[in-house]
Amino acid sequence: MKPFSTLKIDQKNIDNLTSLGYTQMTRVQELTLPTMLDGKDVTAKAVTGSGKTAAFALALLNNLDVKRFRIQTLVLAPTRELADQVAQNIRSIAKYMHNVKVLTLCGGSPMRRQMQSLSHHAHIVVGTPGRIMDHLERETLKLDEVNTFVLDEADRMLDMGFIEDIEKISSYMSNKKQTLLFSATYPSEIMSLAKSLQNDAIFIESDELIQESKIEENLFKLGNDESRDELVLKILSKYDSDQSMIFCNTKIKTMELTHFLNENGVDAIALNGDLEQFERVDVLTQFTSLSSRVMVATDVAARGLDIKEMGLVINYDLPREKASYTHRIGRTGRAGMSGVACSIYTNYEQKFLDEYSMNNPNFFDENALENQKIKMILAPYKTILIDGGKKDKVRAGDILGTLVKSAGITNTHIGKITVNDRQSYVAVDRDSAQKAFDYLVNGKIKAKRFSIWLLES
Repeated sequence: MKPFSTLKIDQKNIDNLTSLGYTQMTRVQELTLPTMLDGKDVTAKAVTGSGKTAAFALALLNNLDVKRFRIQTLVLAPTRELADQVAQNIRSIAKYMHNVKVLTLCGGSPMRRQMQSLSHHAHIVVGTPGRIMDHLERETLKLDEVNTFVLDEADRMLDMGFIEDIEKISSYMSNKKQTLLFSATYPSEIMSLAKSLQNDAIFIESDELIQESKIEENLFKLGNDESRDELVLKILSKYDSDQSMIFCNTKIKTMELTHFLNENGVDAIALNGDLEQFERVDVLTQFTSLSSRVMVATDVAARGLDIKEMGLVINYDLPREKASYTHRIGRTGRAGMSGVACSIYTNYEQKFLDEYSMNNPNFFDENALENQKIKMILAPYKTILIDGGKKDKVRAGDILGTLVKSAGITNTHIGKITVNDRQSYVAVDRDSAQKAFDYLVNGKIKAKRFSIWLLES
C-alpha cells in the first residue's frame, strides 16, 4: 500500500488525513485517486468498507473553490443513513480547508428547514435522489455550477428505482463536470447509466475487501428451521463480540428475532424499513453508543453504516443474491481488523453458499455448538435522549458538565455524546443511567428544561 504523501495533494491535506488515521491508501484509493485527481471520469467497482468515500471526498475537494460560495459538488446516495455518513466523512476530510459548507438533503427532514439552509448557500450537497428531485422541481436547488457529480452505491439506487431520477438530476448540470460512479455490482443497467452520464470514463475494479480482509467465515447447517433462533444464541455466546449484526431477509423476522433475543438476556435492537426516520436515528445511535450490543437488520442496513469494529456478523438466513451476501459479511473485518462471519443454512440454501462463499469457509453442523453455554449479552451503556440540540445552543460539553457537576455522575461513567440539530443523545453506564435520567427529568441544561427519554432496546 502506498502512503497518501505520494499523491499530488496539499501538505495540509496530508497532515489532516494523518490526524484522522489515514496513512496508507487502501487498494481502491490507490487505484482511483491518481485518475480522479487528474479530473477524469471514473467508474469504480468497490464494495462497502473499501475506502471509496475517502477517495471521492479527496477528489471532489480537489475541484472545490472555497471562495466561490456556490454548490460545486453533488453526491447522491441511496439512503439517508449513507448520505449522513458520507457528509460527516467529507466534513472531516475537509477540515484542512477553511469554511467548507456541506449540506445534507434527504427525506424524513422538514422541507422548510432545508429550503432555509439552501438560501444561505453551500459548497457541497449530499442527498438522496427523491429529495434532490423535490428541491429541483421547487426550484430551491441550483446545480448549474456543479463541477463534480458523485453517485455512491449506484447499484443500490438502481434497485430502489432511482435510475430515472438520477438521469433527470444530471440534466440540471453542465456537461463540463467530472462524474464519479461507485458500485459494488455491475448489472447491464449500471453500465448503461455510466455510459449515459460519463465522458471517456476509466473503469476500475477493486474487490479486495473480502479477499484481503481477516474474516473467519463459518457455516452452520441446520436440520430444521425450529432450531435456528437457538443456534443464533449459541453463536452469539461463542464469539461474544462487543458489537454484532444479524441479517434477516424479512422485516417481520427482525422484530421476532429481536424479541426472542431480548427475552433470552441479549441486548438487541431491530433496524428495518418499517421504522420512522426518528426511530432509525434512535436505533443507530443506541447501537453506535454501545447501548445495544446486537443489531438485527434487513439488508437496508447493510450499506452506509460506518461501524469499524464490528466483530461478528450472522446471516440468520441467506440472501438471494451474491452482492447482498458480500455486503453483509463485509460489515466485519474492516480496515485491516479481524472479524467473524457466521451463516446459518439448510439443505435448500446450500446452493446459494456454493456460489457466495469466498474465504475457504469452515463447515459445521448444528451439533457443533451443542454444548455451548448461553451467556447474558448486556450492553455496557444506556442512552438518554434529550429534546434539544445545536439549534438550542446545546453542546456536548454542556451535557457532560451537567451530568458531572450537577447530577454527580463520574465522567468515566459517561460514554458517547451525540448532538444533532434538534436532539442530543448521551450514553451513560448502565448502573448510573437511571440516576442521570432522574436528574435530567427534573433538572436543567444551561438553565433550560428539556424533555428527556431513556431509550430501551
